[in-house]
Amino acid sequence: MERFAYMIPEEAAGTRTDVFLTQKHPGLSRSHIQQLVADGHVSVEGKRVKSHYKLRSGENLALEIPPPAELAVVAQDIPLDILYEDGEVIVVNKPRGMVVHPAAGNYEGTLVNALLEHCTDLSGINGVMRPGIVHRIDKDTSGVLMAAKTDRAHLSLARQIKDRTVTRRYIALVHGGIPEESGVINAPIGRHPTDRKKMAVEVKHGKEAITHFRVLERFSGYTLLEARLKTGRTHQIRVHLAYIGHPVVGDPKYGPRTPHFSLDGQFLHAKVLGFVHPATGEYLEFSAPLPQVLEDILVLLRKRA
Repeated sequence: MERFAYMIPEEAAGTRTDVFLTQKHPGLSRSHIQQLVADGHVSVEGKRVKSHYKLRSGENLALEIPPPAELAVVAQDIPLDILYEDGEVIVVNKPRGMVVHPAAGNYEGTLVNALLEHCTDLSGINGVMRPGIVHRIDKDTSGVLMAAKTDRAHLSLARQIKDRTVTRRYIALVHGGIPEESGVINAPIGRHPTDRKKMAVEVKHGKEAITHFRVLERFSGYTLLEARLKTGRTHQIRVHLAYIGHPVVGDPKYGPRTPHFSLDGQFLHAKVLGFVHPATGEYLEFSAPLPQVLEDILVLLRKRA
């Protein structure tokens, strides 16, 4: 059992308990913190509180993080395209169609299932369903993804993501011709007001979301982009590009209903990922080529030109 104690500084007065602890522990999701609160692992002045409790200056807050429960997710012998691995981190090229971690109704065939077969050591910070998972990419988005093999690595990588120092560059094919050679989309993203399975640009309640883009190649009716994430909101690139009127080709949530190129899922690929190694302090950067199915689409568009 890990234990942490904090005296609330004056500048944190009025902050929700779950928000304060999420800021102190960037490797823990807010929902995980809220579950710890609900399970009685958080107290203020020795008394249990709720997640929404507003902290007061000078109060003593205590947090207990119990050891991870015995892993219930089954290891599966699924091939991995490993770009890098050592005792702290593993970097893989995730294929299209693979879910990153198990969730309700989908407990097998995920990247986590594959990692559990390959690794005997994965960070337990995110619990039994998401061991080692620091960040995610969508099921039908391919490309570079890192996972933590130790809690130290997990906390370091999560902090780098929070501090926006991780390099994340994506390749996307979008509908229409974007007139600019490059640009920035700065529009807050939140849960869609009517469809809870979707995200949307939400000026009132959304969180800051910034995407930089530059044009790589132009085709008749389409544009190939490189998108660089400054923030990492759910579906950020897909939502932002749809917001400016250029949805990602094949996107089942945010794009046109008419299928294009018989593509199952969006034309979006996590091309480059860079971060500072948690143990050595060395900056590492990795890239993965476009999947053949996406390359074939570009070959077809070039022939049409």
